Amino acid sequence: MTPPRAREILTVAEMGAADHAAIAAGTPGVVLMERAGQAAVDAIIARYTPRRTLVLAGPGNNGGDGYVVARLLKGLGWPVRLQASAPARAADASAMARLWDGPSEPFGRLPAPDDLVVDALFGAGLDRPLSADVARVAMALQRAGAAVVAIDVPSGLSGDTGAPLGGVAFEASVTVTFHRLKPAHVLQPGRSLCGEVVVGEIGLGATPTRLFENGPDLWSARYPWPGVMAHKHSRGRLIVVSGEAWSTGAARLSARSGLRVGAGLVTLLSPTDALAVNAAHLEAVMLKGFETDIDLEAAGAEADCAVIGPAAGVTDTTLSNVLALARTGAALVVDADALSVFRDDPAELFSILDRDDVLTPHPGEFERVFPGLLKSQPDRITAARAAADRAQCVVLLKGPDTVIAAPDGRAAVNLNGTPWLATAGSGDVLAGLIGGLIAQGMESFEAACAGAWIHAAAGEAFGPGLISEDLPGLVPMVLKQLRA
Repeated sequence: MTPPRAREILTVAEMGAADHAAIAAGTPGVVLMERAGQAAVDAIIARYTPRRTLVLAGPGNNGGDGYVVARLLKGLGWPVRLQASAPARAADASAMARLWDGPSEPFGRLPAPDDLVVDALFGAGLDRPLSADVARVAMALQRAGAAVVAIDVPSGLSGDTGAPLGGVAFEASVTVTFHRLKPAHVLQPGRSLCGEVVVGEIGLGATPTRLFENGPDLWSARYPWPGVMAHKHSRGRLIVVSGEAWSTGAARLSARSGLRVGAGLVTLLSPTDALAVNAAHLEAVMLKGFETDIDLEAAGAEADCAVIGPAAGVTDTTLSNVLALARTGAALVVDADALSVFRDDPAELFSILDRDDVLTPHPGEFERVFPGLLKSQPDRITAARAAADRAQCVVLLKGPDTVIAAPDGRAAVNLNGTPWLATAGSGDVLAGLIGGLIAQGMESFEAACAGAWIHAAAGEAFGPGLISEDLPGLVPMVLKQLRA
């Protein structure tokens, strides 16, 4: 069976190109608008019982969608009224406005507390802050906790960055968009302001892009499931470097995670003074001591992948150890302290990396290795792509909207993140998952995407009370569901 195609995330320009292509191919704009309005109505009636509904319509095509929603809901017997922030100006929107024969009100009159509000004022293409009168309505609805269904994106959001323009945007309970998600639906704070996001199909064709939703559709066809002839040596050799005696737990979390995700042989390489404490906590993970970076290089010579950084210490020793592992030819997963240790000379790190290596920074570590990049770029996707290009390796920028970027321009945004992962050691588990997948031969970008998704799925499966030690034991359940 052919696996489902990964779902693209389209920029505003790419979505506009898809619209224009459909129109050029013979589908009139008013037909697309009618389909969009019907998709929004389908989402509304699936979630709400008939009730008083206020449609806020803007002057452009987003407002045109709103006129369609108002007319279709009224035709279903819903009590609908409409407020227009300005007369419809776009041709298709004007055509739909002329078909509205229901009650209209002056813009700005607030609905009753139990009314449903449909926000069809401005779509993803808005490039300026909301006007004062529209901003007042947005803030009043937020204070009242009104149920808002947004068309395309909540008005005031930039479709390409997910940031409120001028600091004010509507907050929706449900957002109905069309054809594909946009960055505003997946990047914070837009993702939170959108509420539940529903994607309606309106008959648009495929649009080339290199940005995707991260999920099994993106990488499951290349997941390294073992064949019937598999043995431990064929399933990949992962090494994880331990910190000193008082900082060993993080590396053990990585090692256990790599083993749980399928690596056949996992070895914890430990400073000799930490051998005893590590030995007391290890079973299936093997243990080997080293004293110098030369010893580490020799110990890692046969590895397929090496994880370094969890609780390694921001020291010259860690820097030497990263350089030693780079000489082995093993793919590297560089995390935590192994990133921060290059804060004074990131170029030294970049000079030793290959395209199959993975950096896994949180925003603070990202700033140390790519100073000023997050602030200078319009959004996290652009920043992660720029970082991957600069480092010439895969970069996974952690957060509630984790972004994975490859140096060839591919990028994915993780959509199954959960706040239960906000606990010490969670990132160490993620590094181990990615390392375990790379050790089994999975391409590094796909391994980073798969690791992030499995990590989040495990966290969501446990829920409240999660600590990082719980995560490796949850991986088999996630993998079993994936395989099924």
